[in-house]
Amino acid sequence: MRLGLTKEGKMWLGVLLVLLLCSSLEGQENSFTINSVHMVILPKQEVQNGENLTLQCIVDISTTSHVRPQHQLLFYKNDEQFYNVSSMKSTESYFIPQARVHNAGIYKCTVILNNKVKTTSEYEVMVRGVSSPRVTLDKKEAIEGGVVIVNCSVPNEKAPVHFIVEKVELDKKAIKQKREKNSQHQNFVTLDFTVEEQDRLIYFLCQASIVSGRHVETSATTRSELVTVRESFSNPQFHVHPEGVIIEGDQLHIKCSIQVTPMVQAFPEIIIQRDKTIVGHSKQGNKATYSVMATMKENGNYTCKVETSQISKVSSIVVNITELFPKPKLESSATHLDEDDSLNLWCSVPHTVDFAIQKGDMNVSQAQNFTKIVSKWDSGNYTCIAGLGKVIKKSNEVLITVCAPVVEVKLAILNNKQVESGDDLVLRCFVNNASGPITYKFYREEDVRPFHVKISNETQVMWYKSPAGTEQGGQYYCTASNRANAAKNIPQSNLLTVKVFLAPWKKGVIAVVVIAVIIAILAVGARYYFWKKAKAKQMPVEMSRPAAPLLTSNNEKMPGSSTEANRPYGYDEDIGNHETNPVKEKKEPLTLDVEYTEVEVNSLEPHEGLGKKGTETVYSEIRKANPGQKQPWSRAQPDPQDHSRQNLNSNMFPDVSDADNI
Repeated sequence: MRLGLTKEGKMWLGVLLVLLLCSSLEGQENSFTINSVHMVILPKQEVQNGENLTLQCIVDISTTSHVRPQHQLLFYKNDEQFYNVSSMKSTESYFIPQARVHNAGIYKCTVILNNKVKTTSEYEVMVRGVSSPRVTLDKKEAIEGGVVIVNCSVPNEKAPVHFIVEKVELDKKAIKQKREKNSQHQNFVTLDFTVEEQDRLIYFLCQASIVSGRHVETSATTRSELVTVRESFSNPQFHVHPEGVIIEGDQLHIKCSIQVTPMVQAFPEIIIQRDKTIVGHSKQGNKATYSVMATMKENGNYTCKVETSQISKVSSIVVNITELFPKPKLESSATHLDEDDSLNLWCSVPHTVDFAIQKGDMNVSQAQNFTKIVSKWDSGNYTCIAGLGKVIKKSNEVLITVCAPVVEVKLAILNNKQVESGDDLVLRCFVNNASGPITYKFYREEDVRPFHVKISNETQVMWYKSPAGTEQGGQYYCTASNRANAAKNIPQSNLLTVKVFLAPWKKGVIAVVVIAVIIAILAVGARYYFWKKAKAKQMPVEMSRPAAPLLTSNNEKMPGSSTEANRPYGYDEDIGNHETNPVKEKKEPLTLDVEYTEVEVNSLEPHEGLGKKGTETVYSEIRKANPGQKQPWSRAQPDPQDHSRQNLNSNMFPDVSDADNI
């Protein structure tokens, strides 16, 4: 019987096969790789401010799986992550509506699949321009000196923003004021603008700039509404009275007035100036006045200034005053006079006026002329006063100098007439009530020419000598004279005797020095005396000494030399050589050493005869033989230089007491 599968059995068999296939597939590991990843900027990498911007990250992945694996996409701007998404799609987008400057930057995206990561290259996105700013004002009407507050903003942008705000006059279309400000944390600025006196219709312009990477983006310029400016006060106006010609003596009135706007809370200050001198002012009300009798000094340019803390307005006027009579002129016959001379002063004016001549503030004459025999008290400044009605004018000053001759001159010494050597010597020459300049001269009595001359306006002068020595002692006098003294009538002072003495300590020093010099001279004399005395004693002894034998280069006696002639009185040839042997006759080798021994012997003074003894110093010559030779003979000779050496060998020469026996 043939077995066949039923329909139900076939179905279960299919299910079993599918399960077996699936189990075999699950036992296999899926493989994948990231082929590429890149970014697309839409519509392009450079867009205008306000355009839409789309960033697309596109991934290409290969895998053994029938199902696309899920991956992660990360979006970066300037290396900072701002968006991420998990997706199984090959493309993911990030949309930026109405791009602004702050959206510009360096973009990239990164794909992460299990433990595999891949990043796109960098894409620079640029947003050109800045959105137009908004300008708002706090008022549409302003007064001179007031303030307008201007607000400028870019609502769609982010700080920092640089703002430029300008004030413009409508009619002139000229920039009157420009201000710039950086807003670091906000996208707006608020600035105060002062309304100036020339402003009438004004508006404000605002422009914003933002730094974007290496570029600076700038907005369009936005204009504000118009601001109407009203005057706080009018320009000042002058009013001068009397009108027309103004003559000296007239009463002059000058007034400066203004119109003030009712909106003003305080009146401005009004100042009237003649040249740079303030002659009138007012801080209350709308006018200032200046009233004075017209004289020539009121001629000039007058200025009226009206000022507040912010506003200043100025007007000017020239005032001309006609002269009633000219300024008087005072003249003098001479300005330097001696006592008892005649002084003549006269005042001249080409007009009939009243005159007065004054010395200082005192009238000396009510006439046009003045004459006087002068004394020294008449020296001073003289002026002429001319008057007509209320107009009084003063002339130039004339300085009159009356020279009084020099009563007397005196000479004195400060402190004391006796001056210690080394101190200051000060002589004072002085006069009484003499007119300067005075010529002072200082003399010593024995000299005809002065040793010091000085010209001074003072009534005394000083002469200093520091320090003073004994040579400054003597008699002094001085003379003093001015232009009033005749050349032969020059007064002379008293004769002053000045003594300069040595200080006690200086005397002591001199005495010590003199005594020291005397002692030194005595010491040198005594030394010289004893030296001469010793020399006198030494000369006879040296004359009685035997002469030294003349030797050749081989220490041999020169031919013809006589030993007899060199022997002293009573000389015995055997003395000093008690043995005679052949060695005495031989020549001594040049290599022998010579030694000298000093001894003192008594000798007879030639001039005292044989009965008296003398003492002299002799020395012995000892020649040492080479080793193996016999001891050479010794010979005594006198030492010409040293008489105080010790006796070294008393056995070689006879004692002084045995001199007679020798």
